[in-house]
Amino acid sequence: MVEGAALARRRDKDLRFDLYGDEDRIAAELKRYEKLNRVSTIHHCEGVIEGDAKPSQAIRKAKGTSMGEAVAAVKEGDAHAAVSGGNTGAMMAISKLALRTMEGIDRPALAALLPTLKDDDLVMLDLGANTECDANNLVQFAVMGSAYARTVMGNEKPCVKLLNIGTEELKGTEELKDAAQMLRDADYLPLNFAGFTEGDQLARGNVDVVVTDGFSGNIALKTAEGTARFVTDLLRGAFKSSLRSRIGFLISKPAMRLLKVHLDPNNHNGAVFLGLNGIVVKSHGSASAKGVANAISVAGSMVRNDITAKIRDDLDNFRSHQGNMPEAAK
Repeated sequence: MVEGAALARRRDKDLRFDLYGDEDRIAAELKRYEKLNRVSTIHHCEGVIEGDAKPSQAIRKAKGTSMGEAVAAVKEGDAHAAVSGGNTGAMMAISKLALRTMEGIDRPALAALLPTLKDDDLVMLDLGANTECDANNLVQFAVMGSAYARTVMGNEKPCVKLLNIGTEELKGTEELKDAAQMLRDADYLPLNFAGFTEGDQLARGNVDVVVTDGFSGNIALKTAEGTARFVTDLLRGAFKSSLRSRIGFLISKPAMRLLKVHLDPNNHNGAVFLGLNGIVVKSHGSASAKGVANAISVAGSMVRNDITAKIRDDLDNFRSHQGNMPEAAK
C-alpha cells in the first residue's frame, strides 16, 4: 500500500496521504520514500478488520480500526476519499453506515472498470453489493454508472445497456423490462440507453456502461477474471510444450507483452462505492503497487470531477421529470 501511494504521488504531485494502521510498520516503510513521507501523516490504529469478518461484526468493531478510521476521516471532512484493500463486505457496511446513501439512492453499488477490445474500458455495476434489485435500483445504477463513465472516460453521453439473457425486448425478468422502459423514457438524462446486452458482448467495446444486479454482476466479473487467467495459463503452457513453440514465443513476445498488459487486473484496479455521501474506493486485496496506485488515481479523479455532484444533479433531473409525469404514465 505504501509503495503504491509513492507511485501515485510520483504521477500526481497534488496528492497528500493520511495512512491508517500500525505506526511502526508504516513509518519503517515510509523511510524508503522520502517525497511521500513529506506529504503523509500516520494515524496509529490498534484494530484491524479481518478478511473473514462479517459486515455486522465489522460495524461493531469499526471504531479504532484502520478501515473504520479511514472512512471516518471522509465523513468528518478530514480526507477527500478513502482507499482500502481490505474486506469488501465490511468496507461497504462501514461506509454505508458512516457516510449514508445519497438522497434519491436506495442502495449504493460497487462499480469497476473492465478492459475491452477498444481503447476505452467498460464501466460495470453492481458487482456484488446488492444481490437482489428492483427496477428503480437498476435505473439508479444506470444514472450513477453514466456519471462514473463521464468522469473517468470524458464521454458526455455514455452508451448504457442492461445485462440480460438476450437482446430482445421480451426477454428477461420483469424488473429488467421495467427498468428498460424507464430508461427509454428518460431521454433527457446525459446517457444513451441502448437496450440489453449479453455476457459474451462485455469485452467487445460497443457499450460504455453495463448495469445489472450484484449477484449477476459478481458472477460475470469472476468469470471474466477466470477466463483471462485461463487464457494466460493456456498460452504459457503451449509455448513451453516444444522447442518450436519456444521459438514461436520469442517471435511473438512483443504481442504477448501487450496481451499481458491488457489482461493485467492491476491496470484496472479500483472499484468505487457509488451512491454514498463520500468517495470510497476498494483496491483488490492482492493488488501490486501499480494496482494500488491505479486505485488511488481513480479516487483522485472522482474527487477532482466531483462525481457526487454529477450523480446528485442527474437524480434531481430524473425525479423532477418523474414528478411531472401523468399518473397513468408512472
